[in-house]
Amino acid sequence: MKVFVAGGTGAIGAYTVPALIAAGHTVTALTRSPQKSAVVRAQGAQPAEISLFDRAQLRDAFRGHDAVVNLASALPSAEKFMFTSAWRECQRIRTEGSASVVDAALDAGVPRLLQESVVMICRDNGAEWVDENSPVDHFPVAVGNHVAEANARRFGREHAAGVVLRFGIFYGPGAAHSEQIMRMARHHIGFRAGRPGAYVSSIHLADAAAAVVAALDCPTGTYHIVDDEPVTRRDDARAMADAVGVRGWITGPGRAASLLGDRTTSMTRSLRVRNERFRGATGWAPRYPDVREGYSQMAEALRSQAPSSTSS
Repeated sequence: MKVFVAGGTGAIGAYTVPALIAAGHTVTALTRSPQKSAVVRAQGAQPAEISLFDRAQLRDAFRGHDAVVNLASALPSAEKFMFTSAWRECQRIRTEGSASVVDAALDAGVPRLLQESVVMICRDNGAEWVDENSPVDHFPVAVGNHVAEANARRFGREHAAGVVLRFGIFYGPGAAHSEQIMRMARHHIGFRAGRPGAYVSSIHLADAAAAVVAALDCPTGTYHIVDDEPVTRRDDARAMADAVGVRGWITGPGRAASLLGDRTTSMTRSLRVRNERFRGATGWAPRYPDVREGYSQMAEALRSQAPSSTSS
């Protein structure tokens, strides 16, 4: 297939573009600078330096492609995550940007569209399982996800195939938040937001990219992309500590994070999410079935990337 990727230089995009090429697809990726274009070329893809918000530019770039994959996002840094104002650009990308992508794809006659979203918009379900039929919540930072999903469904109604991929919490080398949490763990500080028994559903970036490749052949619909074994937040912090080989001395912010309400609800709610629908539709399976294996791989990869120290 000829595949156009928006967001191809972000955390998941940096894994997805090489995965698509390895699977034999021809890839064009949206870029915003000559430096990012050079990265995309080095991966074997063709860069397109255009605006996500320019429908005409997108339409011309999309012509002749078999699928458009919209992974564009702009998550705030960990330090600004709780500030509503820090989400402004991300919200614009997911609202105005997703609308531009869908309209341009329809104009260009592209037969398939994949849209990124997150499982964190699902309602807290305690220890019960969450699937694609479970209810969702509408809180401020989720507005963009709901609009992006609605745009993808509009594409599906008006055209051939509109697919929504709701990802779990990304982790792995290149996922800035998880890298920061791992650095904290190396200093004996464990990260746990919310109740210790609340569930968290995650996905390694490599497995997320493999899911995007598999989704090029799946039916229209919404799918949850998470690993096989969600863990409690207590066990998640333990798995991170085990991965770096350091015992945690303190863990936080714990239940206190819930006091901030909607500002932190995406981090504190309990989501024990199933992936069976997507596995059944595509045959995809995560390489890392849970964070215990995935964090270990991540820690080893980051250790190998770290510059070695030499004594003079």
